[in-house]
This record gives sequence, structure tokens and C-alpha cells, in this order.
Amino acid sequence: MLARLRPFTPTAFLALLLIYFTVQGFTGEGGLLRRDQRSAALIAKTRELAQVTREGRDLEIRAQLLRDESLSADLLEERARSLLGFADPRDYVIRLKP
Repeated sequence: MLARLRPFTPTAFLALLLIYFTVQGFTGEGGLLRRDQRSAALIAKTRELAQVTREGRDLEIRAQLLRDESLSADLLEERARSLLGFADPRDYVIRLKP
């Protein structure tokens, strides 16, 4: 019985290999059926990049205001109060648990 099936072994192996790669092409990590998930992930990462870019620009502006050439008195006072732990009597202080 096995002797009669032996000539078909390479064909069966190649057919199984072809089926495996076809299934992976549709449902695998980069498959055709996961295109929507990749698009959603790309949109989310693009939004995150835009937010991080805005935060970076804000930090650059704040750092520039603390330089000697263009010192902002308000920003300097805010930073000093933050570091020293002082508050103005007119300030609202909201304590958060660490």
C-alpha cells in the first residue's frame, strides 16, 4: 500500500507547503486580511507622533525662555516655586497621591 503512494509523496508535500503559504499570505502577520488592523495601527501611531512632536516643540520653547539671552520672569518664577516647593497665597494647590 505504501509502495503505491510513494510516487505521490513529493506532490503531497508541495501541495501542503503551497496551502501553508497561501493561508499565511491571507491571515499571517502581514497578510491581506490584516490590512485594516495595520491601517488602524498606522493612524494611531501617526496621532501619537503628532502629539509627541507638539510636546517637543512646547518643551523647546520653554527651554528657550529659560536661556540667558531671552529670560522670561514668569517662567523663571514658576520653575523656582516648583523646585523650592513654595506657593503664592493666591495659588490653588491640588495635592495628588504619589
